[in-house]
This record gives sequence, C-alpha cells and structure tokens, in this order.
Amino acid sequence: MVSYFGSYGLICHDFAGKELWSHPLPLAKTAGGLGTGGSPTLAGELVIVNRDMEKTYALLAVNLEAGTTAWEATRPDGRQSYSSSVVWKHDGIEEIVMSGSLKMKAYDIKTGKERWSLKGMPSLTCTTPVAGDGLLFFAGWSAGGKGDNPMPTFEQMAGDFDKNKDGAITPDEVKGTPMEPFFRAQDLNGDGKITTEDLEGMKAIMASGENVLVAVRPGGKGDLGDSSIAWKQTRGLPQVPSPLYYRGHVYLVKDGGMVSCFDAKTGTTAYLQERLPAQGSYSASPVAADGRIMVASLAGKVTVFAEGGDAPKILHQADFKERIAATPALVGNNIYIRTPTTLYAFGM
Repeated sequence: MVSYFGSYGLICHDFAGKELWSHPLPLAKTAGGLGTGGSPTLAGELVIVNRDMEKTYALLAVNLEAGTTAWEATRPDGRQSYSSSVVWKHDGIEEIVMSGSLKMKAYDIKTGKERWSLKGMPSLTCTTPVAGDGLLFFAGWSAGGKGDNPMPTFEQMAGDFDKNKDGAITPDEVKGTPMEPFFRAQDLNGDGKITTEDLEGMKAIMASGENVLVAVRPGGKGDLGDSSIAWKQTRGLPQVPSPLYYRGHVYLVKDGGMVSCFDAKTGTTAYLQERLPAQGSYSASPVAADGRIMVASLAGKVTVFAEGGDAPKILHQADFKERIAATPALVGNNIYIRTPTTLYAFGM
C-alpha cells in the first residue's frame, strides 16, 4: 500500500501495516493552501505522483520495490493541477497520462519521456482521465474558462484591498482576508505585489482554458490535432469528480446533483444534466458495479441509479449525515465508504 502526503511525501506499507519504505519530498506548496489533490498511481513496478504545484510542475515516478526515484518529468509549460495520472494501454503500448491545467500529456512509462500533448484543457484541473472502448476520456470544468465567469478587474479588486490607493495590492493589505492564501498565485511576476499587469496575465491564463469532455484516439504523437479527437461535449461538466466509463457509456456528475450520460464511441447524448434527489456539491467520483452507478455528495448522501437508459433510474439512496469527499472504493465484493469519522464496508 502506498500513501502520498503533500506535507511529507510517499510511504509504503505491507498489508500488516509494517512500513517498507518512505520517500520524503519537499512540501507541496499550492495556491490557497488547498493541498495536493492527486493520488499515487500504481503502474507496474512504479508509483506515479502528480507534483504540479504553485510554482513548479512535474510528474514523479518512484520504484515500488525500493522507494527510489525512477524518473521525473518536468512540465515547464504546465500550471498547478490536482489530477491523478492513469495508465493507458493500447496497441501494445503503455502510457502514463495526466491532465495538467491547460494541457493533457502522455509519457513513456519506462523513461518519462513525453509522447504527446493535447491543448484545450481547463485552466485548473482536478479530474483524472479514464479509458474505455479504445479511447481516452477527459472531462473538466474551471471558473474563468472561455466565455465562463470572467475574473474581476484590478479596479474591482483594488476597491476591496488596495488600502493606500497606490495602484498595488501588497501582502499586508490582504492579511486575514480570504484573499491571503491566494496572494502568491496571483503575483505572477513574483515582485511581492499584485498589479494590473499580474491580474491581466492571470485573466489571460484562465481565459485560455477550455471546459470540455473530450474523447482521444490512441496512437498520437507530439502536439495532437483534431484528427486525434473522436468527439467532444461541453455541457454537464464536473469540476472535481472524474468521469466514469462503464459498459459503453461515459457518466458525469457535477455540483447540484446533476448527472449526464454519453455514448462512449460517438459522444451521442443519452441524457444531460438530470437532477438527482441529492443536490449540493460533489467531490467524490462516480463508481459502478453490477449494472449500478454510485455517486456520493459532499453532504453525505449516496445515490445508486441504474446504468444506461434515457434518464437515471434511482434504485437506492442513503444519507450518512457526514461529509463524503473520498470516492467509494470497490474491492472484490465489498464497497468501502469513508467519512471524517468512520470507514464503512458493505458486502455486495
């Protein structure tokens, strides 16, 4: 078992709880102090970790047996992201794919060499790609994308924070406010203050992102073009929950308890933004087994609905009355659900 902590690094235990090795890493500094969102990915003899942070961006591979570094791929054209990586097997090839902010990239599993890159991702990504029907699917949404929730102007921000009216916002002027944790991320040139120049640069980055569900064909190399895209959709997109591929369909769940379903091969809409009887925010990703889709809201309501159809057919709902941020885990015939105080195991 391998655990990753942004405050420490990687730790590996056996199933009896004995520590086998640890791999300390520098503190993962992220904008807003939100911490790291990505989980470690087991890829054969490697453990893959997202190290896209506030100012440095990389993908790290560590040997599963020894806990030593196998390779590290720097991502100089990246931005901070909270995604996890995925192993995509096709045509006798294994690639490590991770969607950083603004770009999704694939790497050679043995060397970490970049194989391909796809532009047109959201300006901030939390979701993880999934594979199925010979395609790779990514779905994500971020505020400030093209035509979506524009950022405030500097004048608007200055009205709240530029206390001495000198045309710049400094750390002491945002101390103790919700803006304080995000100061470093918006100080693009690192001069210790936020000015019109910084905000215009941030707005350009945010506006360059595209909120999208995209299906990618295998076999691409270098900078991918339209020929590598099987289909796209732009509605029903999640901010945090990853998409689910299950039995020929791609399922999405977004805040508000709205679910969407698309044909995996064609992108044809089966249903779009159908509301579940559990509204509010969603962080956990949908999972599936035995013809049933399971989603968990942040407020702790778990909803089970049938696969397929032209609308989600609700089969069951349970209220755990506690926050559920982690994705339910399906292992063998058991379902594991974690709240802040309890780990539940249910037999299927």
